[in-house]
Amino acid sequence: MIDEVREPVLSQEYLVRFGRQSETVRCFGTEDENPQRGENVIVQTDRGERLATIMQKLPQPIFEETEANPQAILVRTASAEDMQREQELRQKADQEFGIWQERIDKWQVAVELVDLEWTHDGERLLLYVLNDRGPECTKLALMTAAKGLGIVEVVPLSSNGIAAEKKSGGGCGSGGCGH
Repeated sequence: MIDEVREPVLSQEYLVRFGRQSETVRCFGTEDENPQRGENVIVQTDRGERLATIMQKLPQPIFEETEANPQAILVRTASAEDMQREQELRQKADQEFGIWQERIDKWQVAVELVDLEWTHDGERLLLYVLNDRGPECTKLALMTAAKGLGIVEVVPLSSNGIAAEKKSGGGCGSGGCGH
């Protein structure tokens, strides 16, 4: 998905912040773009298009062409239409919050829904839940898929923000077994 946007040489590097849970990542753009600190931009991430805020332009880009997966690619400066769309998606998410809480209760999934958010392209719903990555998050993801509710990603949160993926120790079912 990011490769589709990545035709020009990505020689500028920024720190950007996006999302309801304030993820800060490295973002790459071309020399043609020159957004300033605090400016809103649209970035392409592994989760889809997101509205982001420029935190800082890095003076010396540390990106190398050999780096396989940049965290975000700067697509464009956010327009008035982008800002309006973001507001509409936020309202939609607010309206759907109670519906998702009811689904989680009905499906008996032991997670607490903290927030939800649509990606800027409107193609993916992110469910932020208070839980570690594990069986309950997997159960919620499987239930949403089984019910045909679109592209829904369960994003577990911990006291430190988005829960990191656990490193596998091996063994069957962990991806480290080799069977």
